[in-house]
Amino acid sequence: MTSTPAGSADTNLPRTGPSAFDEQRPPQRELLDDCVHCGFCLPTCPTYQLWGEEMDSPRGRIYLMDLAEKGDIALEGSFATHIDRCLGCMACVTACPSGVQYDRLLESVRPQVERNVPRDRDDKLFRDAVFALFPYKRRLRAAALPGALYQRLARVPAVRKLVDGGTQRLRGTRFSRLAALESLLPPVTVKDAFATLPAVTPAVGERRARVALLSGCVQDVFFHRVNEATVRVLAAEGADVIVPRDQQCCGALELHAGREPAALARARRTIETFERLLASGVDHVVTNVAGCGSSMKEYGHLLADDPAWASRARTFSDSVRDVHEVLAELLADEPRAPRHPVQARVAYHDACHLGHAQGVRVQPRDVLRSVPGVEVVDIPEAALCCGSAGIYNMVMPDAADELGARKAANVRSVRPDVVVTANPGCLLQMGKHLDGAVPLLHPVQLLDASIRGVPLPRR
Repeated sequence: MTSTPAGSADTNLPRTGPSAFDEQRPPQRELLDDCVHCGFCLPTCPTYQLWGEEMDSPRGRIYLMDLAEKGDIALEGSFATHIDRCLGCMACVTACPSGVQYDRLLESVRPQVERNVPRDRDDKLFRDAVFALFPYKRRLRAAALPGALYQRLARVPAVRKLVDGGTQRLRGTRFSRLAALESLLPPVTVKDAFATLPAVTPAVGERRARVALLSGCVQDVFFHRVNEATVRVLAAEGADVIVPRDQQCCGALELHAGREPAALARARRTIETFERLLASGVDHVVTNVAGCGSSMKEYGHLLADDPAWASRARTFSDSVRDVHEVLAELLADEPRAPRHPVQARVAYHDACHLGHAQGVRVQPRDVLRSVPGVEVVDIPEAALCCGSAGIYNMVMPDAADELGARKAANVRSVRPDVVVTANPGCLLQMGKHLDGAVPLLHPVQLLDASIRGVPLPRR
């Protein structure tokens, strides 16, 4: 369907009342007017693909923003519903021939909804609980203890049957989000959850770079082995790796959910933490999480109106690199670490916040192809989100499950030996729907195994 939304031909009509948006960074009129409603975004929009509903497409949501800005509709009700249904995957930004900055529009509108639209009690409590846990590494570590015990008990067939029956009964009820949360639990080991990275890991051989690593929250607690592999690979390719002990959450989850004040506070703390290292000669701030990297690269824009932080934020954002960008530069110069062959058909999944938001697509594939024996294959409907999208698979479990099942079917169609992707949310979402059928790894884990000459890990 490529027809224009009803009434969109009249978007140049004068406003009929006060804007429904408050004065704090509302969507800009010139950005709204960039959309010509051509429909090129529709095939790549996950929610439009699911439901075929115009207002669940990017151009439909822009039309709603236009109406709200002109005072024709309120933010409560239909507007908030359709904005909440958006995954924020930014596939439409990649697809748009007119350069519509839907990412900027969504970034300005989600905080408007959070500030001005009251959520019902269950929704508010669940979201508050999520954000009381996930941005805090210590709380995640505390949660890992009962999590590890739960997963060990769940291996007992009788217990697993009981759990599966309970979660099945929760689906379709007001507690369906709890069932989704249980199904997304990552494999937990207490040892990994409480492990710490070395503060400094020197380069192997002559130093070619100095980098500071964002270790992350969920990443460091539940995917600590990815961080370990990242440090080893960077060092093997000639980089000193510094991991600040006082770093905290970068604010990505809160930013993507519209919790702007908390996200900006975390952005300022992150800048403070790393700018000391940048001043001492560190070349880049490196992240191995797609969502974190996309947010950190946006700090300069997010804090542009803050005189005390605008310049500092721009300098920081200019220094941020995804780990694949750094590795691709080092490999282009001259690969240092010898690779052992890995005979594997590797399906690479573009995490949305790496491929669409950061435009990093070629580098991860180049890094994988530096391993002898690896055959990199793309997944059908590669631009379509897997359904993870920050906290989306927890707050919108039904839609996320449909997208996850669709992504899993596309993965199976290429018959891979291993699937790799550069975001913990994608690893959890795809792991849920592939149900152990194929190993899922971060790309640096495969490269690390090749450099060390060890078998591929299972996760």
